[in-house]
Amino acid sequence: MSSADSTSAGSQAALPIATPAPTTVPVVKPNPGAGIDYGLFLDCVHCGLCTASCPTYAELGNENDSPRGRIYLMRAVTDGRLEMNHEVRRHLELCLDCRSCETACPSGVQYGKLIEPFRVAMEQTGDGEQKSNDWFHRWILFGLFPNREKLRLSLIPARIAQTLRLDRLLLGTGLWKLLPPRLGRLMTMLPKLSKEPPPLPAVLPAKGEQRARVALFIGCVADVMFRHTHWATARVLQENGCEVIVNSTQACCGAIHFHAGADAPARALADTNTTAFNADDVDAVIVNVAGCASTMKDYGHLWHDDNQEERAKFAAKVKDVNEFLDELGMIPPTGELNVTATYHDACHLAHAQQIREQPRNLLNQIPGLKMVELPESEFCCGAAGTYNLTEPEMAGRLSRRKMNNILGTGARVVVTANAGCLMQIACEARMQGEVLKIVHPMELLDLSYQGKTVEF
Repeated sequence: MSSADSTSAGSQAALPIATPAPTTVPVVKPNPGAGIDYGLFLDCVHCGLCTASCPTYAELGNENDSPRGRIYLMRAVTDGRLEMNHEVRRHLELCLDCRSCETACPSGVQYGKLIEPFRVAMEQTGDGEQKSNDWFHRWILFGLFPNREKLRLSLIPARIAQTLRLDRLLLGTGLWKLLPPRLGRLMTMLPKLSKEPPPLPAVLPAKGEQRARVALFIGCVADVMFRHTHWATARVLQENGCEVIVNSTQACCGAIHFHAGADAPARALADTNTTAFNADDVDAVIVNVAGCASTMKDYGHLWHDDNQEERAKFAAKVKDVNEFLDELGMIPPTGELNVTATYHDACHLAHAQQIREQPRNLLNQIPGLKMVELPESEFCCGAAGTYNLTEPEMAGRLSRRKMNNILGTGARVVVTANAGCLMQIACEARMQGEVLKIVHPMELLDLSYQGKTVEF
């Protein structure tokens, strides 16, 4: 072998062996729309007739904050044409889920069946923006509100502050604005915490001939802050020949969790209630909070598992109290209430449950009560469950808009069938220094049955 050949051979032997480049595994992000029936997206023809009824679009004029805009965003993410980023999330979170678009839609778009499961799925994307990572959701909305006893104990300092009129000082001086926005809003939302009535007994007998046997749902926040409304509801039901059962093992309806995308806790609460109430033993499960009844009526289709049939059986018995009494045929009260009132349609009563005329039918049977129609009655007041705490700026816009319409009626009594609306409208009245009586329909009926008058 020549020297050149030897050198060439040595050079070839020294060549490094090529190493294959490492394979990069692409990160596949969860698709929030993957579990949604795609046909629900296709129901929307983007005609835009929903936009005028949408509170956020009416206030902002941004197409992304309209129902059809949000449907477009969700569909684009589902199709993979748009990344699920912070901006998309904000447009979807700003939605009140008031469902007014469903009422306005000529195509029958089931918007709630799109936005609600999509939000639940957003919480499972692992992008770090989950509600469970937020202290306010974790400790206040999820940890405190759904627990009646914890919430009751937490209000002791507030009761002391109201007794000393420190709450008026904070509101009057504007010092509440120095608090973090959500805490400040929470402070202003607290209603007057008068002496708490005793718990409702396990059984309240019917008056006269028994016409029905019903169970009364007391919930969480409603039982702590509006127990007087529960008593009024029970008395009205008794006057109408209903035996009222109050089960102490019932829990929060789960709406707070579900609307924030916390699926598992909501399902657990739904199962607790399904077990607590014996649906076969009553003619109806009566609910006097529109947001709670709306969620409970949906128990049968929100989750698909072994308990679905039982939840559906329970959900079929759930009735809003106005709906139930109107169907039963209310025995007219006789006491005169010589005041002028206006009625605000709670979103989850009018839009989600399609209950509009029933409360008016009942109120119109009260002697002396003059009802004045409220402009934009079905337009959200900004409460929307806990929306007024998590989105205080938009909620404030909507409550001021609602109050302007209320004041335009000249009525001094405002009637609405949802605890959140009662608190929101009462809060705005306090902020504006307006003396109004904001009550549930059952409270006015109860006064009439008892022969009492409205006290301001």
